[in-house]
Parts: sequence; C-alpha cells; structure tokens
Amino acid sequence: MNPTLVLCAHGTDDPAGRAVVLEIASNLAVRLPGVRVEVAYVDVQRPALGEVVDAVVAASGQAVVVPVLLTLGYHTEVDVAEAVAGHRGRVISTGPLGPHPLLESALVDRLREAGVADGTPVVVGLAGSSRAEAAEVGRGVASRVQDLWNGPVSVGFLAAAEPSVTQAVSAARGDGPVAVASYLIGPGFFQNRLAQAGGDIVAGPLGAHPGLVQVAVQRYLFGAAALGGRSGNPIDDADHLGTAGPTVAA
Repeated sequence: MNPTLVLCAHGTDDPAGRAVVLEIASNLAVRLPGVRVEVAYVDVQRPALGEVVDAVVAASGQAVVVPVLLTLGYHTEVDVAEAVAGHRGRVISTGPLGPHPLLESALVDRLREAGVADGTPVVVGLAGSSRAEAAEVGRGVASRVQDLWNGPVSVGFLAAAEPSVTQAVSAARGDGPVAVASYLIGPGFFQNRLAQAGGDIVAGPLGAHPGLVQVAVQRYLFGAAALGGRSGNPIDDADHLGTAGPTVAA
C-alpha cells in the first residue's frame, strides 16, 4: 500500500483560498492514482496536521506530509516537525514546495494571464518571514524570474523583511505601469495586501497551477521512496518527474 499523502496548508478564513487547497488536493489525487490524499492545516482551519497524522498511523498506515508552503519557516520547522516527530519510520515530511523552477515559471504564466506586457517592471511579492534565510530565498526567486521575464524584476515583502512590496513598487516605477507577481498559494489576507501595495497590475496567486501540482507530486514521490514505500505505479513514476531535492525525515 502506498503511503497517504497529507497535504498540509497554512489555513485561511477566505473561502476562495480554502477552495484552492482543495483543488490542489483533487488534482493530486488524479495525478497519483492509488494514493490516498488527505488535507490538514497548521493554523486557522481543521483538521489539524497532528490529528490527521495520528489517525493515519493509528490505522497502521504511513504518511508523507507535503507542506503547501513556499519557503522554510516556522510552520515547516516547528509545526510540521512536531506533528511527525513521534512517528519515526511511519511518517516523513518533505521540504516546502518552493523555491523551484516550476513555480518561477508559474509566476510568469500568472503575469501573462493578467495581461502584463513584456518589458513591464515586475515586483515579486512574498509574504515574508523573520528568518533571514527566507528573505534570501525571495531574492533568489526574483533573480530566477528575471531570467524568464523580458523586463526588470525586483522583490518586495509583505511582512518582516525589506523592502516592502510598496517600497519595491515605488522604486520600480518609471513612466509606465508596474506589475506585481504573487508568490503566494491562494487568495486571502496576503493577496489582499498585495492588491493594496500600489502596483498597476497584480497577478493572481499560484493557486492550483499545473507546475505547483507537479512539484507536490515530486515531493510526495521522493518522500514515499525515502519511507521505503515502493509499491504501486505512483512510486514507479518517479523517474520521469525529475528531482525534488532532499526530504526531511521525522
């Protein structure tokens, strides 16, 4: 039996944001036939991650926790780690979805969907974190988006780091419009703040973009392989899905 995929999201009060997580889970179930997909949260919503993990183990199962988060931070290093810590050998947590080249390509797709023209200055907007390495990750994301975008690209943060998105938009402004790319999972508090940061065009969040779903599939497959769960077609499909980086064992 293949390990259960526990899709772990932050949680939100926004109905559209909640729907995005469920859409990602639904797409994963299609991409991974034979794998049970459960959704859990670290804040705001239930069921809590620990409850879902405990239930899987109680049913004599194994689980791969895939955080629907874009950078390392408190939730991955504390909340997720605590939820899996007591189940060594039965549960493993992978790294967050980002950074990843497929997500950076997805950002560009979202810009084009929003009608942003080539040459338009772009600010990549991130939620931000008190961890210094998270800010460095954000700058790296912007640098790689620059390689994909025909126009200047900079980075801004909504909390805890500088420059703020508002500051970055002001710095990028010339004679024409400035666009904001959303390095966020779905609608909600932070997407609303991006919309108020002064950009002329604000692209939609990553959502259930096929690239994001692909990264989540990769994370699961490598996590399942690390658990030793090599039965069934989903695990056998790992070779053609590319690498997802290291997993973090509980």
